[in-house]
Amino acid sequence: MTISKRKTDGWIDDIVGALFDPIIVMPGGWGDDLPEWMRTRVTLERLMENMLATKESREITATDAEATCYLFTASLTAPIGSDWTEIYVYLTGKEMKDKMPEDLRVVTLTDYQQRELRQLKNWIYERRVKHRKEKARGQRRQSKEESKEKELETVPAQPSFF
Repeated sequence: MTISKRKTDGWIDDIVGALFDPIIVMPGGWGDDLPEWMRTRVTLERLMENMLATKESREITATDAEATCYLFTASLTAPIGSDWTEIYVYLTGKEMKDKMPEDLRVVTLTDYQQRELRQLKNWIYERRVKHRKEKARGQRRQSKEESKEKELETVPAQPSFF
């Protein structure tokens, strides 16, 4: 089985993205308040998601940790509805495992809530990829401008009469 160069490049981009893409949060200034352990968890879950998606030949999506981070900042920015609250508590329970009290834990989601969570994860992943492409485009543009500036530079030459 031969893997095309384009697929290989995409796979490499996804691995690099898992390590360096920003964590997508709700605008409002609460992104800096994410706990450090959550940031680490996002990176680890992104790497696991890449491996599983490659193994299972499916599309990559955002992880539970990324969705938790987004809902964390969303809940601090504005009140969220009951379905999103249940989704958030469900995800938090999965991320915190033993630290979540049993009486607060949400064990299952309704079909509607699962669809909403899946859509949120897809949306977060699309924003990550869009950010990565825009950043790469900006870097290419900057390197082109720098090379043009070098072309336009003239070095004064002293004429040689002898």
